[in-house]
Amino acid sequence: MRTTDTFPGVRWVGEPELFIRIDPKKCTGCGGCLKVCLAGCFEIVEKTARVRSLEWCMECSACWYVCPQDAVEFSWPKGGSGFHTRFG
Repeated sequence: MRTTDTFPGVRWVGEPELFIRIDPKKCTGCGGCLKVCLAGCFEIVEKTARVRSLEWCMECSACWYVCPQDAVEFSWPKGGSGFHTRFG
């Protein structure tokens, strides 16, 4: 189980896996996923978003919700929720 000072009260269960993908054919590089991701999971490379790391992803799926091109493919990681918080 992992914790971090960056997100106090959050504990991650299990190891990160590639449960978020970006379709480069659909992505316009608008950066919406970068703006909503608190964990810094994305980056823009050559005008296209890509997953940088899912290590601190909290599985909020905000990236999937905000993408106007449906370029973000989100599926729940194995085992269901990958983190727990003390906030309820």
